[in-house]
Amino acid sequence: MLSLDPPERNREFAESVGIGFPILSDPTGETARAYGVLGPGDSVAKRWTFVIDRGGSIRRIDREVRPATHGIDLLEVLTTEAQ
Repeated sequence: MLSLDPPERNREFAESVGIGFPILSDPTGETARAYGVLGPGDSVAKRWTFVIDRGGSIRRIDREVRPATHGIDLLEVLTTEAQ
């Protein structure tokens, strides 16, 4: 997970919702721009999911993330990719 917020705010958010994995803090937007989720003048990154394999290659990009079903959708993608 990547956020444009500073580390302290990400930590507070993670604790408030029980996230048990790291959040990359990208307050300058450098990483978000590199992945194409932040355009010039944007203050909020697009909600995309990148599936990256163990070798560091992007295997899939979900540009239509639906927060209500994203966990299930992602599990289906990961299960399919593993086969």
